[in-house]
Amino acid sequence: MIPVSKAFEFISDNVPVGESTRLPLGEALGHILAEDVYSPINMPPFPQSAMDGYALHLHAGNRYNLHGEIKAGDAALTVLKAGEAIRIFTGGMVPEGANAVARQEIVERSEEHIWLTESVEEDANIRPLGEQIEKGQCALNKGTPLNPGTIGYLASLGITEVMVHRKPLVAILTTGNELIPPGEILDLGKIYESNGIMLQSALYQLGFIANVHRVSDDLESTRAALKSLIEQTDILLVTGGISVGDYDFVGRALADLSTQEIFHKVKQKPGKPLYFGKNGEKVIFALPGNPAAALTCFYLYVHLALQRSMGSTRTEPNWKAARLVGDFHKNTGLTHFLKAEVSGAHVSILSSQSSAMLSSFDRANCILVVPEDAQELADGEEVRILPIPLSA
Repeated sequence: MIPVSKAFEFISDNVPVGESTRLPLGEALGHILAEDVYSPINMPPFPQSAMDGYALHLHAGNRYNLHGEIKAGDAALTVLKAGEAIRIFTGGMVPEGANAVARQEIVERSEEHIWLTESVEEDANIRPLGEQIEKGQCALNKGTPLNPGTIGYLASLGITEVMVHRKPLVAILTTGNELIPPGEILDLGKIYESNGIMLQSALYQLGFIANVHRVSDDLESTRAALKSLIEQTDILLVTGGISVGDYDFVGRALADLSTQEIFHKVKQKPGKPLYFGKNGEKVIFALPGNPAAALTCFYLYVHLALQRSMGSTRTEPNWKAARLVGDFHKNTGLTHFLKAEVSGAHVSILSSQSSAMLSSFDRANCILVVPEDAQELADGEEVRILPIPLSA
């Protein structure tokens, strides 16, 4: 059994990075850049007005001769001389000779003149050429996740394609003779299968499409299902069947398929039976069968593997800090991951922490970490949390 830190290390070291591919910018959401991106233009590409007002060639007086207007999108062909002004709108091109923009609220005007009611500093309200980025500068570094903001930024530079790492193909395999699909009659001794759709939804939220497959609890069927899915996918998620019970066949079937066990069992609660292995370049996670433990392990470990496969350099989850409300006590020896609710700078541990219970996920918006060697956390103590749901 290994500590949590080692589990993160082994995953970071063993998940292969997907091949690079060029995608249209509009299809790149959720991907990670495979190379640096350089700006082909200055941004803004011309001196630009930061507000509605009047472009001025400053002089000693407060009266200016008015010469037309410049809307956003107009080419500014006028050259202003000292004491001249032109009406301009936000985003408009500041004409040659102008060295300030007076906001319209401090201007009085007639048909041919304007008067300033306040002084205006040189360069006021002008976005200079290349203020955001200059031509040839690095706009985004390799390893940057592409979200709506970064995609919009690249589009503003005229970029239409990016080189990214291919998203991995993912599949889900659920095991357990006691499981039946939701909607069927619940016979005595059976429970509804929830892990498949839960993990499928978690993947979909991150931009991955994954099919759910089911297998009964026998060695031959488990081996055949695993063999087929390993051949078809890059990352395979298995739930249940990884403990040491008489009907837990996943570990034996993976060994029969020459899968390399990287680790099995982590010093944590929930999710102690977590398995991570490789078959060639294919990655296999065997998650606990208990639903809350499976989802917690997904957030902590599977998400990290997905990100690594797409080129992320992150080696642990994206921890944040918060102040604990109330006290918490536990025995040493295991890291605890607790469903919690964060509000502002403070976080509260929720009830119903059982590895089999999903009900508290209706309020949980983070997972709180209690370190392995900690016996108690005090009210007001700074703790690490992982916000959920995760972002791509």
